[in-house]
Amino acid sequence: MLDQPDPAGMAALSICEALLLALLDRNVLPEREIVGILRDAAETHENAHGSDSERQLHAATADLINEIIEEGNLSRHS
Repeated sequence: MLDQPDPAGMAALSICEALLLALLDRNVLPEREIVGILRDAAETHENAHGSDSERQLHAATADLINEIIEEGNLSRHS
């Protein structure tokens, strides 16, 4: 399940990334607020319940969000 390409997920990530960058660039939200949003999202997935496969998906999602936070992966794509 996690090895299959997910165009909807990739689109959602790209859109959210662009929105967060726009908010940062336009000084609507400071970087610390954006990191807080990402931490809240990761925590939601870390605390999610469900079947084993659902929990695995949530864990992988939380890991990805935490990786974005740790590596500062909000990057501009040309």
